[in-house]
Amino acid sequence: MARVGMHEAKTHLSRLVARVEAGEEVVIQRNGKPVVRLVPIVEEPRTLASVRGAWRGRVRMAADFDELPEDIAEVFGAR
Repeated sequence: MARVGMHEAKTHLSRLVARVEAGEEVVIQRNGKPVVRLVPIVEEPRTLASVRGAWRGRVRMAADFDELPEDIAEVFGAR
């Protein structure tokens, strides 16, 4: 883990970001004391497996869900 001073961080921010993108962690110090740690953001890909079941227990289907009311069926010509 690299440690750099505040002035160096301001001067070479793009270089530090490139290092972090490559997987390195960088700690920025002020007066020799660590104040910030730069780490890469790791976004995990959203897959069907990661969201499957996310609404389980939150959504309920009415018992008559599949039944079409007469007036609506008539409008759509289903009866």
